[in-house]
Amino acid sequence: MEIKENCEHLEYLKTILDSVADGVFTVDSEMRITTFNRAAEEITGYSAREAVGRRCHDIFRTGVCFSACPLREAQESGEAVVNRELDITDKENRKVPISISASVLRNAQGQAVGGVETFRDLSLIYLLKREIKEKYSFRDLVSRNPAMRRLFDVLPDVAATEATVLLNGDSGTGKELFTRAIHDLSPRREGPLVVVNCGALPEPLLESEIFGARKGAYTGSVENRPGRLEMARGGTLFLDEIGDLPLPLQVKLLRVLENKEYQPLGAKNPLKADVRFVAATHRDLEEMVAEGTFRRDLFFRINVVQLKIPPLRERPEDIPLLIDMALDRFNGRYGKKIRGFSSEALKVLLHYHYPGNVRELLNIVEQTVILCRNGEIGANQLPPAVFSPDPDHGNEPDKPAPAAPVQMSRETLAQLLARHNGNRSQVARELGVDRTTLWRWMKKNGLADA
Repeated sequence: MEIKENCEHLEYLKTILDSVADGVFTVDSEMRITTFNRAAEEITGYSAREAVGRRCHDIFRTGVCFSACPLREAQESGEAVVNRELDITDKENRKVPISISASVLRNAQGQAVGGVETFRDLSLIYLLKREIKEKYSFRDLVSRNPAMRRLFDVLPDVAATEATVLLNGDSGTGKELFTRAIHDLSPRREGPLVVVNCGALPEPLLESEIFGARKGAYTGSVENRPGRLEMARGGTLFLDEIGDLPLPLQVKLLRVLENKEYQPLGAKNPLKADVRFVAATHRDLEEMVAEGTFRRDLFFRINVVQLKIPPLRERPEDIPLLIDMALDRFNGRYGKKIRGFSSEALKVLLHYHYPGNVRELLNIVEQTVILCRNGEIGANQLPPAVFSPDPDHGNEPDKPAPAAPVQMSRETLAQLLARHNGNRSQVARELGVDRTTLWRWMKKNGLADA
């Protein structure tokens, strides 16, 4: 009677296991397979008759079977392994991505007698992720935001021309990636793409950096030095943060755009500029023109085609896409197998304001991938900044920005500049105004050179 009951119990257990969508198998203390359900058969291609009695590494053939086996880890540590992603090789020698959970099996006396592993086929999920990525990708850019999609749509037409392009957007929105896409789609794709950051160097060095210099043009100039214009011959010259370009250099750049000629420092004769120009800025150039800090004629020359790149706070639907892209990149770079962010962590990231835009989001993902020790990044692993209200807008999308003061006293401005070591961006952020407004206040109070 007892034998009959045991047989019935085993038959019930087999029926239950075969009804489960995930693969399930058990092993004894010698890692030999003792049970193998129907889903396990479908995922691996091996029948239960072929699998039972064999060691599990003969069936699954993964890269971790002898180095980081989840079943061995669970048996040695006594703790369950949950949702670890890896690839197995099925009977037809195809790679199959799976997610594994493993636990110890114990007898009535609490002694370990083997292990149980459940595994889920991730092939369809990976395929859907790839299809989504392909659907919403354009070159190295990803977005499902309508405004961004419209930009993707016009980029090939813009790239096909020699027209100068002005990219306008906050810092970190991906202006250099847009430039790379324009260059790669253009007839100049075989030529170089050369970048100049107009705000990174003082005026004398920036002039030689752009236009080049001949031997003896200035103290310490012991050889001819090619400028970025010469280095970009036949290709594209990207003038990043052109709003920071000093007025004297704006005049020289205007001549290049008008005449396609430039003269290196110390040179006797002008050279031909065989380049296509793309400029970028986070500033309001029209306001700068009105204030006299940017030349009107240069603005018209570079503003042939203007593309406005929306900040990340205006396209929150792109955050999950960008996170997936970043996880793939940083998992590969640091040898991790992190599945993603917990729902709580993702909720925090979706409601954060991102003053640093996409660049800041990528930095957050990289930082958390480096520090994460398991398969999922929790909210407690996010940097403290994402929990702090944005000084201008707050973390709530509908929260109005605080009203900025109409004017500031000279003393207050001087104190703020001193506190932030002259960093105008930080001062403007604290005041809740843009840098142009701050500069106007500083100029009025005689602090523009501070």
